[in-house]
Amino acid sequence: AFLSTFSIETTSGSEMLLETLTAYIEKLDSGKDVDIEHTVLLIILLRTFIEGLQPPDSFVKDEVWWNPETLSDKSKDFLHLLLGLFDVLILRADEGIYAEQFRAMIRLLFEIHLKEPENQFRFLSVLWTYNYNLSNQLNFKVDAVLQTRALYIGRVMLTSQTTQKKRELASATSPVTISLLINLASPVSEVRRAALNCLHSISGIKESAFHPILHYLVQKAEEIISDQTYVSQGLGSLFGELHGQHKNKTQQQKLSEALEALLECVQDIRCPSYVARNVMRILQEVNGEVVLSRLFPVLDQLLERAFSRPDGLLKDEALLLHFILGKYNQHSAALLCTNQQCLDLFIKCLHISQEIFKGLPAFQIRALEQITKPFFAALPDGKVQQKILGVLFDLLLNCKNPLCAQTVSNVFKGISVDAEQVSMELEPLPKVKNVATVHQTRRQKMQQQRKDQECVPEESSVNWQRVTLILELLQHKKKLKQPQALIPVLFSLLARCLEPSLELENVEYIKQLILGCLLNICQKLSPEGCRIGTGILDEEKFNVELIVQCIRVSQMPQTHHHALLLLGVAAGMFPGKVLHNVMPIFTFMGANVMRLDDAYSFQVINKTVKMVIPALIQAEEDGSSSETMGNVEGVAVKIIRVFVDALPHVPEHRRLPILVQLLSTLGGERFLWILLVLLFEQHVTKSVTSVANGEKDAVLETDTEFWISVCCEFSVKEQLQTLMKILHYLTKLPENKGADDQQQKKSRLHKTKSQSQETELFNVESHSDKQLRHFKFLSVSFMSQLLASYSFVKKVVECEHAEELKEFEQRLLEEVLCYINAVAHSVEENADTPTAKFWRALLSKSYDVLDKVNALLPTEVFIPVIRGLMINPLPSVRRKAMDLLNNKLQQRTHWQEEQVELLLKLVPELIAVVQRNTKEAEEEQAINRQTALFSLKLLCKCFGTKNHVPFVPVLNAAIDVISSDVKEERNVTGSALLCVAEVTCVLKALAIPHLPRLMPALLNVLKHKDELVSAEIYLLSAVTALLKVVETLPCFLSPYLLDILQQVIRLERIGAEMGPSSHLNIRMTSLITTLATKLPPRVLLPAVTKCYVEISNAWKICLRTLMNILKEHIIVLEKDQLAAHQSELTAFFMKALDFRAEHSEDDLEEVGKIEFHIITCLISMIMKLSEMSFRPLFFKLFDWAKTEDASKDRLLTFCRLTNCIADQLKGLFTLFAGHLVKPFADTLNQINTSKTDEAFFDSEENTTKSCLLLQYILGCLHKIFLFDSHHFVSKERAETLMMPLVDQLENMIGGEEKFQERATGHLIPCIAQFAVAMADDSLWKPLNYQILLKMRHASPKVRFAALLAVLELAEKIRENYMVLLPESIPFLAELMEDECEEVEHQCQKTIQQLEVILGESLQSYF
Repeated sequence: AFLSTFSIETTSGSEMLLETLTAYIEKLDSGKDVDIEHTVLLIILLRTFIEGLQPPDSFVKDEVWWNPETLSDKSKDFLHLLLGLFDVLILRADEGIYAEQFRAMIRLLFEIHLKEPENQFRFLSVLWTYNYNLSNQLNFKVDAVLQTRALYIGRVMLTSQTTQKKRELASATSPVTISLLINLASPVSEVRRAALNCLHSISGIKESAFHPILHYLVQKAEEIISDQTYVSQGLGSLFGELHGQHKNKTQQQKLSEALEALLECVQDIRCPSYVARNVMRILQEVNGEVVLSRLFPVLDQLLERAFSRPDGLLKDEALLLHFILGKYNQHSAALLCTNQQCLDLFIKCLHISQEIFKGLPAFQIRALEQITKPFFAALPDGKVQQKILGVLFDLLLNCKNPLCAQTVSNVFKGISVDAEQVSMELEPLPKVKNVATVHQTRRQKMQQQRKDQECVPEESSVNWQRVTLILELLQHKKKLKQPQALIPVLFSLLARCLEPSLELENVEYIKQLILGCLLNICQKLSPEGCRIGTGILDEEKFNVELIVQCIRVSQMPQTHHHALLLLGVAAGMFPGKVLHNVMPIFTFMGANVMRLDDAYSFQVINKTVKMVIPALIQAEEDGSSSETMGNVEGVAVKIIRVFVDALPHVPEHRRLPILVQLLSTLGGERFLWILLVLLFEQHVTKSVTSVANGEKDAVLETDTEFWISVCCEFSVKEQLQTLMKILHYLTKLPENKGADDQQQKKSRLHKTKSQSQETELFNVESHSDKQLRHFKFLSVSFMSQLLASYSFVKKVVECEHAEELKEFEQRLLEEVLCYINAVAHSVEENADTPTAKFWRALLSKSYDVLDKVNALLPTEVFIPVIRGLMINPLPSVRRKAMDLLNNKLQQRTHWQEEQVELLLKLVPELIAVVQRNTKEAEEEQAINRQTALFSLKLLCKCFGTKNHVPFVPVLNAAIDVISSDVKEERNVTGSALLCVAEVTCVLKALAIPHLPRLMPALLNVLKHKDELVSAEIYLLSAVTALLKVVETLPCFLSPYLLDILQQVIRLERIGAEMGPSSHLNIRMTSLITTLATKLPPRVLLPAVTKCYVEISNAWKICLRTLMNILKEHIIVLEKDQLAAHQSELTAFFMKALDFRAEHSEDDLEEVGKIEFHIITCLISMIMKLSEMSFRPLFFKLFDWAKTEDASKDRLLTFCRLTNCIADQLKGLFTLFAGHLVKPFADTLNQINTSKTDEAFFDSEENTTKSCLLLQYILGCLHKIFLFDSHHFVSKERAETLMMPLVDQLENMIGGEEKFQERATGHLIPCIAQFAVAMADDSLWKPLNYQILLKMRHASPKVRFAALLAVLELAEKIRENYMVLLPESIPFLAELMEDECEEVEHQCQKTIQQLEVILGESLQSYF
C-alpha cells in the first residue's frame, strides 16, 4: 500500500530504497508478482541518477545550436544521456499508476539540467530535428513517437512562456522556429500537425523575422497536414511574391528579411548540416539570384572540403551541396554572367567527378543536370554559354567515367545551342593559318609538295579527338540555332580529311561524322527537301564536288552511304550543283552500293533516289538553273539503265524494292515503260545469251514474274499507259535492220551526244535482226501475261475509279488494234520471206493481248469503250470492237438492267453498219457487215426475250440483205440468215408482218442449190433460218408450205449425202420433225398431196423424205384429228400406192424403195385405226387391187402391203384375211410355171415381178399361219391352199437359184407353219403325201426341196409325225439310192434328224 501511494517529492530516497528492496526480496522468495517494486526501484534509481549526473566542462549550453556534428565526445555522451533519460521518462509518464511520478521526474530533469527556458528549447530542438541526421553522431534514435511527444511538450511549454520570452524564442537567433519549420516537411502527418501547433503558439509575434512565413503557413495548416510537399510549394509561392509588383514595399521588405533569416541559418556554420539540408529542402521552390548569391559562402566552403578533404564530408553536407547546386537554374542564370564567383564555383563543381557517397551522384553529375535548355537559354551572355560549352566538350574529352560522358551527351542534346559557338569549338587554334580549302583540294596534285608543308602545322592545330567527340554530339543534335554557320567549318574539316598527308586511323569515321552533320544541317534547313530561301546559305559555301570526291576516294561503304544521303538532300537545295554530278553518283551506286545486301545500304539507295530524282525533275520544270541538263529524260534513261545493268548483281530480294522506289520517284506514268523496255533489251541481249538452251525457258519465266511484280506495284492507270507507250514504241521500230534506211542513218548523224546509244532504249544498229525480232515478241508476250496475271486483275477489281480507267482502256484497245494492223501488214509483206513464221506468231500473240484486254474490262467500262471504238474511223478497229463485243456476249450469261440498256443502244449503230451507211472500202465493209450481223444476233439472243421492240428493225435490215437485188457476198447473206433465225425466234408474233418479205427471199436462197452446196456454212445458215422460222411461226406458213416442203425434200437428200453425223443432216432431221409435228393437218396434208403430185415424176427419189414427214405427222395426230382427215389420207394413199403401177417400166429396186416408204407411211396410219375404221379401208384397198382394168402391178403392191400389215397386226390380221385365201390360191397357181406357161405380168420384168409377188404372198400367208390363234385355217381353207402351196415346190420360176432361195426362205417355212395352223391329223396326211409325191419329181432340185419340206414339217409337229411316218418310209427309201448324190446325202441327213425329232431309230424300216 505504501508503494502504491508514495510520492517522489516527499519520500526520502534512502528510506524508500530500503523498504522497496525488502518487499522486492520477500516477493521474489514467495514467487509473487514484483512489477510494482520493480517500477518503484526504477524511479528511485533514476532520481538518484538525475540528481547525480554532471555535465562535462566542454558542454556549452549557451550555444544557439546544440550541434551533435561539432560536439566533443564527452558532450555527445552527456547529450545522449539526456535524450535517453527523456525518452525513458516520457514513455512512462503517459499512463499507469506511476505516471505522475515519472512526470515529476521529467520536471526534476529539467530543473537540474535544463533550468533555463533557452536550454530547454535547445534540448527540444535536438529532439525535434535529430531524426533527420543521417550520420547519427549521438548513436541515438529519435523515432516519430518520441519526436511527436517532444513537439507536444514544446507546444505546452511555448504556450506557458511570457510574451517577451516568446519573442526571444521566435527570433532568428533561436533554433526553435527553424526546427519547427523543417518538421512541416516530415513524412509523418502527426509530426506536421504537432509542429504546426507549436508554430501557432509563436505565430502572433510580429517582431519575429519569421512572422510573414509563420503567418502564411499557419493559414495553410490543413494543406500542410495533408501533404508533406506543400510547405515547399507554399514557400515557393510566398517568396515568389518578392518579384511581384502588387505588394507594398514594407511587405516585400519583411518577406526579404524572412528569406534572409532562413538562408542565414544555412550559412551559419554552427547550424547542423542536417538542419541546413532540410531548410534547403523546404526552400526547394524558392529560386532567384538573391538565394543563390547568399549561398556562395556555404557552397565555396563545401566545394573546398570536397576538393581537399572529401572523406571528411558528411552525407548531410553532400546533400546540402546538391540542394545548393539546384539553385543554378533559369531563375538565377543571369548571375553567372554578372558574378564571376558564381561562374567559377559552377565550373569548379563540374570538375568534381569523385563519387563521395555510394548511391549519391557525384557533384559533377548534379551540376551537369542543372544545365538544362531553360537554364542555358537564360544565360544572357554568349561568352558564358561558349565557356560552358567548352567546359562540356573538355569534360567529354578528358572524363573516364561513362556516366559523365552520357550526361554531357544528354545535356548537349537538351540545350539549344548557337551553331556559331559550336563552330568556334571546331575551328583549329587561331595561331595556325587555315589553308586547306576546297580549291586547294581540287589542285592537290599540282600543289602536293607545298600542301605537305602547310598541313603539318594544321594537323597539330586540330585536336581531332575533341573534334570527333563534338561531331558525335552533333549527329543527333536537334536544337541548333543558325545551323548553316557550321557548314564552312565542316567542309573545311572534310577537306583536311581528304588530304593525302593526313595520317589518322579513324579518318573514315571522321568523314562519316562530318557528312552526317552536314546531312542533319541540310535537313534542318530544308525539311521538305526543296530549295531554301535566299540569304540563308550561300550556294558557293556548299561544296558538292568535295562530297563527290569523298565518294570516289573512300573505300568504305558506310562513307559512301553518308555521302549519297547528303547528296540526295543537297539535290533538293542546290539542284544545279548536284545534277552537274548526277551520273557519277548513280554510276557509283550501280557499281558498289546496290550490290550490298544490308538494310542500311538499301535505305541509302532509297533516300538517294528519293532526294536526287525529284530535284532532277524539279530542275526540268523550273528550267532556271543554267547547270541543269536540258534533256532530263535522257538523264533519266541513263539512270534507269544504270539500275538495270546493275540488277543481276543486286541481291534478289532487294531488286523489286529498289526498282519500285526508282520508278515511284521518277514517275511510273512517265518512265515505267522505259524501265520495261530496258529490261526486255537486257533479257534479249544478256540473260538469254548467258545461259544454256535448256535453261532459257526457266530464265524467261523468272524474269517475266519479276517484271509483272514490278508493274503491279503501280496503279492500273499507270500500267495501262505503260502498255500503250510500249506499243507505240514497237510500232516505231523498223521491221528489220534493212528497213532502217539511209534517211534514218542521216538523221542519226545530227543527234547530239546526249541522244547517243546511252539514251536509246533499243539500238537497232547495235543489235542483230534476230535480237530485234526477239525483243518485239518478248514485249508483246509480256503484255499478254501481265494483263492475264492475278496481281493485275486483282488491282483492276479493287480499283475504285472505274470511270477514270474507261478512257485509258479504250485508248489501249485502239493502240492494240492499230498495232495488230501494223503486224498484219508486216505478215503480208513478209509472207514469202524466212521470217514469215515469226510475223504470224507475233500476230497471234497480239491477238492474245487484245483478248486479254477485252476479258479484263468490267462490263460497266466495257460497253462505253466498245461504243467509243465503234465510231473509230479505222474499219479494222470497228470490226475488232464488234469482235470484242461478240466475245463478251458469248462468255457472259448474267447482265444487269443498266448494262442491258447500254448494250441495246448499240443496235442502231450496228444496223447502220449492216445497211452500208459508212464510206469504207467494199472488202472491209463486207467483213464489218458480217460481224455486225453476228453482233446483232448475239444481242438478240441475250436480250431479245425481254426486249422485243429494239430488234424489229434488225429483222428488217437482215431481210433487206437477204432479199437484196444486188449480189451480196455469201458470208454477209449467211450472217443475215442466222440473224433472221435468231430474231424471228425471239420476236415470235412480231415477226408475222415480215413473213411476206422474209419467206420468198429465204426460199429463193434455198433454191440456188449450186451456191448452197459450194459453201457449207452458207447452206447451214439458210437451213437454220428456215428451221427457226418453222419452229416459231408454223401456223402462218401455209402460203409457203409447198415450196418449203419441196426445198426440205431437196436439202434432206444433200444432208444424207454429207453423212448422218453432219451438221446439215442433224438440222434437216430437226426441220423435218418440226414440219411433221408443229403444223396442223389441215395445213400440211394438202401441201403434202400437192408436193407428191409435183415430185412423184420429177424427183421421185425424194418421195422418201415426203413420206417420212407424213409418217411423223400421222404418228403425232390425235384420234379425232385422224378420224377427221381419214378420207383425205385414204385418197392420198390410194393415189400414192399407184406409184408402182404408174412407174412399171422404171427400175424395180428404186420403185420398191419408194413403195416401201409409202407403205410404211400407210402402216403408221393403219396402226392408229380401230377395227371398224380399218375394215372398210382394207376392203377398199382389196377392191383397188382386184379392179379388172387395173395394172397387175397393183396386186404386187397390195400383196406387199398385206405382208407388211400382217407383220404389224399379227393375230388381228386373221379377222380380215379370210378374203385373201382364194385370191392368193389362184394367184399361186397362175404364177406356177409347172402349171402354166402364160406370163402373169405384161412386161419384160414378169419373172422378177412374179418372184416378188410369190415372196410377198408366201410371206403374208406365213405370218397369218404364224399368228393364227383363232383356228383361221379351216378344212375348206386348208384344202383351198394345200395344193397351190405344195405345187410351188415344182415352181422353178426365176431359175434354180431363185427357186432354192424362195423354197428355203419362204415356201418351206410357210408350208410347215400351214401344217401347224391346221392342227388336224386328218389334213396332215394329204399334205404330207402331196409333199412325198414331189420326191419322185424328175428335177433333183424339187426332190431336194421336198426332203427339206418333210423335215421342216416333222420339226413343227414333232411326235405327231409318227402317224405319218409309215407312208413316208418308202419315199425316203427310194431317195436313199437317188441318182443325185446331193439328194441322197440330204435324205440320209433327213432320216438322222427325224430319228432325233421322233426319238427312235428308223433303221429297222429300211
